[in-house]
Amino acid sequence: MSCRLAIFDFDGTLADSFPFFVSVFNQIADQHGFRRIAAGEAQGLRHHDMRAIMRHVGMPAWKLPLASSSFIGLMRENAARIPLFDGIEEVLQGLDRAGVRLAIVSSNSEQNVRLILGPELGGLFAHVECGMSVFGKAARLRKVLRQAAVAPGHALYVGDQALDAEAARKAGVGFGAVSWGYAPIEALRRAGLDREFGAPGELLHILRS
Repeated sequence: MSCRLAIFDFDGTLADSFPFFVSVFNQIADQHGFRRIAAGEAQGLRHHDMRAIMRHVGMPAWKLPLASSSFIGLMRENAARIPLFDGIEEVLQGLDRAGVRLAIVSSNSEQNVRLILGPELGGLFAHVECGMSVFGKAARLRKVLRQAAVAPGHALYVGDQALDAEAARKAGVGFGAVSWGYAPIEALRRAGLDREFGAPGELLHILRS
């Protein structure tokens, strides 16, 4: 089936925010009372899903919204430090010109998403669903499908974490995994994927599905 609706995660998929996340992780850990990570530890944690990382640093589930809010606030203050991945701008413009509808489902805030995208690119997205828990994306995916009046079989959720794959399955949409985000592609293959993108420019292959 052709892809009529491309839904994107934001952090690690469109925006190169992992270096910033690592740079502020210990600040947030101190603020909310969970374990710091050592300088060389971050890369290894990328092979684990969010639940495993939370266990590793001793973060109970009730602290996740607080820690996420702190990260979102720091990101808002430092939005100028967080670029889009090279080639993302051209990809989004190309998909839009080809008639693919664009949407974002992200646990980050809409304010941060729009600050980093800028008004021109931000204007390409017909639907922006932000601010939910990282475990609550499936409901937002279903909401976007309803709003867009697109059947799940004509949509693809593009993300960079195992939780994105899980949300796509729950919502009944295909999952496209990117190799340049927070989780390594090997972990995303284990999580289950329908499409694999090795570089941002390959996202234009969505047009061929």
